[in-house]
Amino acid sequence: MSPPLRPHPLARSRFAALADRAMAASWNGLNPKPPLDPDFIWRKGSSGFAAADEHAGRDPEDVADFRERLARLCRSLEAEAALSALGHAMAYGQLKAAVRTRLGLGRLWRESPELPRTPLPPPIVVVGQMRSGTTRVHRLLAADPRHAGTRLCNSIEPVPRRPDTRPLRCAAGLALAKRINPWLDTLHPFGTTRSDEELGWLAAALNHCIYEAQYRIPSFVAFSEERDPTPVYREWARILRTDAAVMGNAARPRVLKCPQYAEDLPALLAQFPDARVVVTRRDGGEVLASTVSMIASQMAYQTERADLAAIERGWARKLASRERRLADALAAFPGPLAQVAFADLNADWRDAMARVYASLGLELTSEALAALMGRPIAPHQQARESSA
Repeated sequence: MSPPLRPHPLARSRFAALADRAMAASWNGLNPKPPLDPDFIWRKGSSGFAAADEHAGRDPEDVADFRERLARLCRSLEAEAALSALGHAMAYGQLKAAVRTRLGLGRLWRESPELPRTPLPPPIVVVGQMRSGTTRVHRLLAADPRHAGTRLCNSIEPVPRRPDTRPLRCAAGLALAKRINPWLDTLHPFGTTRSDEELGWLAAALNHCIYEAQYRIPSFVAFSEERDPTPVYREWARILRTDAAVMGNAARPRVLKCPQYAEDLPALLAQFPDARVVVTRRDGGEVLASTVSMIASQMAYQTERADLAAIERGWARKLASRERRLADALAAFPGPLAQVAFADLNADWRDAMARVYASLGLELTSEALAALMGRPIAPHQQARESSA
């Protein structure tokens, strides 16, 4: 079934409005509204964990960075975001989950210290502005059986489970998210075990990217944009190495993708200096219009003061900043680099991807092309295609 048409960029679904009122009514003397206070969130999130779990596998600088980010983000949410009841509950849940993820990973690394040191081949990193074709290029590359991708459920929940119930938990979360925002699939098609961006890993380290897409938090965004992202990407790399070991695909190049990588490419490449990079390009006006539409749909039900003009101004600045940072990073990048235009993908994606493969020094085999087309290749087809 196709998602309903969105009547306005700041439209709220009926379910979101009901959920907001129900959440506000649920807070009372027996069930007080949880404060967005870093000490309170840490106390609630760390229940059941050992003190050593905060430090396991991490540099002291990384530990301090997370605590500073948590304090700053809480302060910005309280002072600037004008949260609705639903938005407050979601922000509290996200931050408590980030603490629990942080400590869950630490406990895992205490028990299995080899996991965050798993050797990996050079990854393929897809960068570009959001809404510029990064998802399409990423999923095409990840479909190649010689490559690996990150499952959506693993991005949202990077701490492994046995048995692995993450796909089921993710499916339940997606179902609720689509009730709250019924236009979600028109903005980004999701699938619990489908290759997706590593946004959840950056969120777990309290990078600003996922939070600025939901809340108006200018002071935290400014702080995070100016802060050295190295501790975030050291944590991200530990999670990537752990995920590859647990999923049994550490021997295959991981195809990585997140629009935030365009902003932080030097910090990412410091972790994997031999990476191959693919850059997507799209008209700036089209990118801004599509970005504003997506951000507005997320902010509409999480704030009491959604302002479409303010969203457009803020994201025009953000996209221009990302473009400058990406250009500076690429000017110093010596490795294999491919660039692909959004229009070329729409006109002839096979030809566009063939040029991507050639620029990266990779062979686009018939098996890979068949996988990109979403169908298996039979031996008789292979012989016929090789002679065509």
